[in-house]
Amino acid sequence: MTAMQRLPIVHSTVAARELPGDLAMWCFILAELAVFALLLGSMAYVRGRWPEMFSAGVATLHPLAGLVNTLALLTGSYWVAKGVAALRQGRSAQVAWWFRAGAASGLFYLVVKGLEYQQMFSAGYNLRTNTFYFFYFFTTFFHLMHVVLGMVILLVVAARFQRGAYPSGATRQMAAESAASYWHMVDLVWLMLFPLLYVLP
Repeated sequence: MTAMQRLPIVHSTVAARELPGDLAMWCFILAELAVFALLLGSMAYVRGRWPEMFSAGVATLHPLAGLVNTLALLTGSYWVAKGVAALRQGRSAQVAWWFRAGAASGLFYLVVKGLEYQQMFSAGYNLRTNTFYFFYFFTTFFHLMHVVLGMVILLVVAARFQRGAYPSGATRQMAAESAASYWHMVDLVWLMLFPLLYVLP
């Protein structure tokens, strides 16, 4: 028997990784990320042209409000991830609770952002003040609308889980992972917006 014949045959046990959730949801997510990339790229270009304007604008914002909202969205993503993990562990009854908790973190974000907008408007700042405030209000409000949509998706999926509306385990997993993927995208975009608007001088 040769040395080659004595070598043991090793069978691969690594399963092929699959994209979590529905492909249509991922196409939607990628399209949304492309729009945000265009907005952030435009803002970076304009920031390079008028750095003094942007530095002065950043100084008028409320970094504590931005930090609180960052923590709120990160907490929401944690809770949503807990819901997906519960489903994978066979505890589908807990998914609705975790997803509603994630949506509640989104509601907290909306309240804080609304108070921040109110203070900015009271101080006389709006979309027409200058280019910095145009990008600030337009980009953050566009993101806020995605937070609202993410909340709606989480609440609809939670309600369907509670009613037992999903006919199979595969359908339940696809619905939960799709909702979670969208929510994480919303969170990811804010993690890029927060330093650009509140931290960098």
